Amino acid sequence: MTTAFEPLDSGTIPRFAGLPTFMRLPVAEPAQVDIAILGVPFDLGTTNRAGTRHGPRELRNQSSLMRRVHHVTGLSPYDRARVADCGDVIIDPFDLMRSLDIIAAHYDGVREAGALPLTAGGDHLISLPILRGLAKANLNTRGPVGLIQFDAHSDTYDSFFNGSRYTHGTPFRRAIEEGLVDPRRFVQIGLRGAISDAGNYDYAREMGVRIIFIEEFMARGVEDVMAEARAIVGDAPTYVTFDIDVLDPSQAPGTGTPEIGGLDTREAQAMVRLLDGLDLIGADLVEVAPPFDPSGLTALTGATILFELLCVLAGVVEKKKGAR
Repeated sequence: MTTAFEPLDSGTIPRFAGLPTFMRLPVAEPAQVDIAILGVPFDLGTTNRAGTRHGPRELRNQSSLMRRVHHVTGLSPYDRARVADCGDVIIDPFDLMRSLDIIAAHYDGVREAGALPLTAGGDHLISLPILRGLAKANLNTRGPVGLIQFDAHSDTYDSFFNGSRYTHGTPFRRAIEEGLVDPRRFVQIGLRGAISDAGNYDYAREMGVRIIFIEEFMARGVEDVMAEARAIVGDAPTYVTFDIDVLDPSQAPGTGTPEIGGLDTREAQAMVRLLDGLDLIGADLVEVAPPFDPSGLTALTGATILFELLCVLAGVVEKKKGAR
C-alpha cells in the first residue's frame, strides 16, 4: 500500500500544526482514492437554529485527534483503502434548490470516479441530493437503495411554512417519492421527542419504514436492534446517515434540534461497528452546529463517529478488492 494516502504522523508533526484536513489526510481528487471524505457546508434547509454550515470545518479540526488504528479490531482503515480529504462541495448560500443540484452533480461525479463517499455535513437535507447522485446508478439495475438512519427525528415530513418541501425535516420523504430509497429496506433508530402533530409518523409507517423509537432501543439493546437493521437492508446496496442529534445533548449539545433522552456515545460507536459487512454505497454525518458548542465536544464526537464509519467503509473496499 502506498504511503501517499496516510495521515500525518503526530510524532513528527504536532496535531495542532499543518493545514486542517479530515483525519490529517492529504487532499486529493475522488478518482485517486477508494474513499473520498467530503464536506458539505450547508444549512439552507434548517427550520430553526442554523449553524451547520460551519460543521465540516470544525469536524476537520477535531479529526486531528483521531489516530490510525481502531482499538477494537486492531485494523487501520488506511492500510485497507486509499483515503483522502476531497474538499468541500461549494454550494450557493443564496439558492437552496440550485445548491441541491450542485450537490447531486458533485456526488454523481464521485460515484463515476469509483470512490465511496464519507460526508461531513451540513444539515440533514444534504442526504437527499447525495442520494440523487449515488442511487442513480442502481435504479435501473438493482432498484432503490436501503437506508439505515440514526436520528432523533424521522425527517419524513411533507412540508413546512406553507409548502416548503425541501428542509432538513423532509429529505427522506422526498427520497422515497423519487424512488431513491426503498421504504421496505429503510430503518430509523433512536427517534424520540414530542411531535407537532399526531400524524407525523403516518407516512413513514404507511410506506413500510421500520421506526425504532428510543424506548424500544433501550429495552432491546444494541446487538438485537442492529441485527434487525441488518436483516431489513439485507445484502443489497445501502446508505447510512448519522444525525448527531440521535445522541443525548449532554454528550452532543452542538446541534440545531437537540432532544433529551438520546443514545450515549458508546452505544453509537457499537452500532456503527455492527454495520460491518453490509454493501454500503456511502455514509454521512450531519447536523453538527459548532456555534452551539464552543467547547468543541460535539465536533469531536462527530469526528470520532466519522472514523468509525471510515473503518466500516474501508472493510467494504477491502472486500470488493478481494472479490476481483
